Amino acid sequence: MRIIMFAGKGGVGKTSVASATGLKAAEMGYKTLIMSLDIAHSLSDIFALDKDLMDKNKGVPFKIEDRLWIQELDIQEEIQKNWGDVHKYISSLFHTAGLNEILAEELAILPGMEEVSSLLYINQYAQEGNFDVIILDCAPTGESLRFISIPTTLEWYISKIFKIERRVVGYIRPVVKRIYHVPLPEDDYFKSLESLFVRLEGVDNLLTNPDITTVRLVANPEKIVLKETQRSFLYFSLYKMCIDGIVMNRILPGNIEEAYFDDWKKAQKGYLKLAEEYFSPVPIFPVTLFQNEPLGKDRLKKFGHAIYGKSDPTERFYAGRPYEFTQKDDTFIVTIKLPFLTKEEVELTRLQEEIIIRIGGFKRHMPLPRHVSNYSDVKAKIDGPFLNIIFGGNKNGEKEVDK
Repeated sequence: MRIIMFAGKGGVGKTSVASATGLKAAEMGYKTLIMSLDIAHSLSDIFALDKDLMDKNKGVPFKIEDRLWIQELDIQEEIQKNWGDVHKYISSLFHTAGLNEILAEELAILPGMEEVSSLLYINQYAQEGNFDVIILDCAPTGESLRFISIPTTLEWYISKIFKIERRVVGYIRPVVKRIYHVPLPEDDYFKSLESLFVRLEGVDNLLTNPDITTVRLVANPEKIVLKETQRSFLYFSLYKMCIDGIVMNRILPGNIEEAYFDDWKKAQKGYLKLAEEYFSPVPIFPVTLFQNEPLGKDRLKKFGHAIYGKSDPTERFYAGRPYEFTQKDDTFIVTIKLPFLTKEEVELTRLQEEIIIRIGGFKRHMPLPRHVSNYSDVKAKIDGPFLNIIFGGNKNGEKEVDK
């Protein structure tokens, strides 16, 4: 089974790329599902389906053609299936606070509910073997990161807080009912949360297993988009997810001769070169801007061919992790696999939010997590085929390279 996540900044063409990938996978014989993780679903629009504006097929997979389905979750359906008692309690809490019943029910749809529902489906499909390939059309970067962090966050809550909270509420509920009108959660609320956690068990291993799940970042050759893609690259790496490709979308065709586009073409060429420096050795898939929007199956097929050519889109195009993060005592270590490296070849340049690694003609811009950028001391140490960059200290210090 393969799971491929398409993530990136809003508006770069993630849904088009995800849809084209799913369509090409289905054509190659894989039973494929494309699932939208964005609350502003647009898969039906991309495939130009004749459906009503708000028709999500009740959130269940909808067959597009042989071996291809799409799924756009309907949060109202998911509340009934998975969130009944939780939603009921939160809604009653808002209603008690003075909100009218309709508004209380709307506000009780909390951030994370749809993401958890998506994870439940992914786990179910993986366990039951419903599909060979699951394509995830992610929401913009921030929501995507919340999506992948939910299993870890929920596991922490269940193991550290949930049992204590349930026990305490059980003790004080009879007393509070006599004094306050604010409702406390009943046991059905806790049973519902516990059931969700049980059904999610194993999904974190599924998402971080590089043999199953990889991330493909979609970008445009523009400065702001490229910076956002760097941050996405960093955060997915922090979550130990394998990034196996960067789809560089909407590159202006070289045969455009109008002088109006000269500066734009020159800028894009520069950003493409930067992208190679930023993301090497992860492969980049350059895609020329289409003359028309890639809407409908025929155009999406052409779009898929433009991205992958004759390659199998379910292939893992990069098998390793470009870098890994570990924390030890008061130091933060970034490990990069760079075979045949010697001390004399390494040059580090420290900027506020990133570090530049130069090795001969090779240059890598690596963004830093916010808390790591506060470290002042930077050292590099060679350990076999690995370069370890070690951050420590709390005052401005000199950079040095140790053997």
